[in-house]
Amino acid sequence: MDSKEHQRIVVKVGTSTLTHNSGAVDLRSMEHLVRLLSDLRGMGHEVILVSSGAIAVGTEKMNLPERPKELRMKQAAASVGQCQMMAMYDRFFSEYNQSVGQILLTGDDVEDESRARHLSNTLSALLEMGIIPIINENDSISSAEIETETHKVLGDNDRLSAIVAKFCHADLLILLSDIEGLYDANPKTHPEAKLIHQVHELTPEIMEMAGAAGSWRGTGGMVTKLYAAKIAMENGVDMVITNGKKLKNVYDIVENKDVGTRFYAIRE
Repeated sequence: MDSKEHQRIVVKVGTSTLTHNSGAVDLRSMEHLVRLLSDLRGMGHEVILVSSGAIAVGTEKMNLPERPKELRMKQAAASVGQCQMMAMYDRFFSEYNQSVGQILLTGDDVEDESRARHLSNTLSALLEMGIIPIINENDSISSAEIETETHKVLGDNDRLSAIVAKFCHADLLILLSDIEGLYDANPKTHPEAKLIHQVHELTPEIMEMAGAAGSWRGTGGMVTKLYAAKIAMENGVDMVITNGKKLKNVYDIVENKDVGTRFYAIRE
């Protein structure tokens, strides 16, 4: 993707970026993220946020000792946590004179042609009015993400963010994670592992580099990110994986500099 003056950007933030190990919201990280996205809006970009963290935040808010294992309790935690997170997002974004709108999705919303059309129209309307959509899977109803052994349409917020990028015809998808990007080996066990800055094709070798899921607070891993990259690339969207703790790097990513790992869209 060539650097554009104004871009439509989808930013996905993972649970590990938004919360402390206890599950409580990391207020500093959230405030920095909000300031960054508000600044991108000030630069003329359109911004959509896909935010994880509801179950972890709900777990902490409900004073549970650990992430629930029973489905109905996970969904209860998601309900409580989503309410808490949106209240905080609204408060933080208001400080930077930004308005936000919430969209909670299930697999049916993107599989059904009529619902998908309404989703696309809603996103367009919000962006036209300068409002930042904040999107998450509706975990209080859908079990696709939190019950990983079942059939999934969305399944995780990496994939969800790529589907959102597809429906809103985004220019760029940025996955803020707890890793720098895609390495040629597991950097936790191979200190000599090298970061891959550019990927133009998802070869079998690239797919084999994916590791397992991350911490208990989230459900994602490199596997889900590569599947998200496949969706994005096939629908004309560049995707970048970068470290969510280094938010200043997003400015360089928007300018198409080598930060993290960029998966280049397939151009016809």
